[in-house]
Amino acid sequence: MSACACGIKVDRSHREPSKRSGSARDARLRRVHAAGPVFSHHSFDARRLAARKGELGLTVSLCIPARDEAPTIGRIVDIARRRLTEAVPLLDEIVVVDDHSGDGTADVAAAAGAKVVQSAEVVAQAGPGTGKGDAIWKSLAASSGDLVAWVDGDISDFGPRFVTGLLGPLLTSPSVQFVKGFYRRPGGGAAGGGRVTELVARPLIARLFPHLTGIVQPLAGEYAGRRPVLEALPIVCGWGVDLALVIDVVARHGLPALAQVDLGTRRHRHRPLDELSPQAMAILTTAFRRAGIPERDAPRLVRFDGNHQSHEVTVEVRERPPLRSLVGLGAEDELIA
Repeated sequence: MSACACGIKVDRSHREPSKRSGSARDARLRRVHAAGPVFSHHSFDARRLAARKGELGLTVSLCIPARDEAPTIGRIVDIARRRLTEAVPLLDEIVVVDDHSGDGTADVAAAAGAKVVQSAEVVAQAGPGTGKGDAIWKSLAASSGDLVAWVDGDISDFGPRFVTGLLGPLLTSPSVQFVKGFYRRPGGGAAGGGRVTELVARPLIARLFPHLTGIVQPLAGEYAGRRPVLEALPIVCGWGVDLALVIDVVARHGLPALAQVDLGTRRHRHRPLDELSPQAMAILTTAFRRAGIPERDAPRLVRFDGNHQSHEVTVEVRERPPLRSLVGLGAEDELIA
């Protein structure tokens, strides 16, 4: 590990494809302004990481929250199983949490070799919940790895780099507690972030959490962390989970504990514009809560259809308690409004 002129750490412990490509990549990473270390997925080799995992005596879980992802989930699981479980012993389990899919996602994932659990059946005594964050919380409970990595279930160009990139900093840098991925989105514009990132999350961070402006893609769904750190955090049930994890990890452990990793490119399905306002509302609510801004009323989102008829949309903004608190679960440990 060495530091570049601006203080950003770039891992060079593994030989990269070519000196020329490595130099260009390092130059680009030096322009990422962050207080924590920044890595490239190119720096990590699956076989070496598996050996390091064995030396440290750690176990690793890959978790995939999924709802109606039958077209892509099978390929993701198959690649992860063949390349990172069978070819090299990097992953100890691949867990898919099926969040009430109606398209056979669970069957496709199971056929590809994943351990599939139904969201409603995990920690059932804590009561029902909804949303991506709830599936993240359930996957943490359903998995057993010392290190836990998450990828979204809609990635169409998934490769081992998503997993090795996320796990590399945790296995090679003891001070790193949480890793957040960033990537280029073909056709997504120069900024690289999605519409909600550029229009909602980035301005919110600039105003409320300026110390986090160096996070390249705060809403990226690819991240990994150490179990003791993750189990001590409350988990936002809905779309606010990706931002909340970054804010909470840094609040408890400091910016140097959060690493970022360049995962290359990422292709996935794009949601229609009219489906993004609930996501934006969830992120707004999460940011306001983390900033200590009082809420007057429960979030209420009203949208209008093509005939100008109004429809109220329910937005999931509740939070799950830290998993560590589930010993002797009581009513006070259930969903927090």
